[in-house]
Amino acid sequence: MELTQILNYLAYLIPAVIVAIIAFYFFKGYMADEEKRRHFQILKDTYSKVLPMRLQAYERMTLFLERIDPNKLLIRVKPFSDEIGKYEELLVKNIDQEYEHNISQQIYISPECWNLIQTAKNATMHIIRQTAMSDKIDDADKLRESLLNHFMGEITPSQKAMMYLKKEVNELFG
Repeated sequence: MELTQILNYLAYLIPAVIVAIIAFYFFKGYMADEEKRRHFQILKDTYSKVLPMRLQAYERMTLFLERIDPNKLLIRVKPFSDEIGKYEELLVKNIDQEYEHNISQQIYISPECWNLIQTAKNATMHIIRQTAMSDKIDDADKLRESLLNHFMGEITPSQKAMMYLKKEVNELFG
C-alpha cells in the first residue's frame, strides 16, 4: 500500500512541478520583455526631449564654425590700427570669445565632432599667428590680405569641420 500511495502522490506532484517550471519560465520571459519595453519607452522619451537640444547645439556649432572661418572672420573683423600684433590678437581674441561662448555645446555633440571643432579653431589661430610672423608683412592690412590669399580657393579648417558636423547631423536622421 505504501508504494501505491507514493505513486499516487507522485502522479499529482509531477504535473504540478512541471506546471510550476513552465509558469516560472513564462513569467521570467514576460518580465524580461516588459523590462525591454520600459527601457525602450524611457529611451524614446529621452530622445524626444534631447533631440531638439542636440540639434540646437549643432546649429550653434555651425554658426561658430562660420564665424571663425578665416574668409568670413577677416571680412567681419577689420584692423583698427596698422600694428600687426594688435590685429593678430584681435583675430585670435575674436575666435576665443566665440569658442568660450559655445563651449557648453560639447555635451550634446559627439567627442569626435567636438575634437574636430577644436582642431579647426586651433588650426585657424595657428595659421593667423604663423602668417603674422612673416617678414614680408609689415602692417595689419597686409596681414589681412595675406591671410585672405592663403585661404582663397582652399578648404579652410572650419569648412572641414563643417562637413563632418553635417555628416553627423545626417546620421541622426538616417
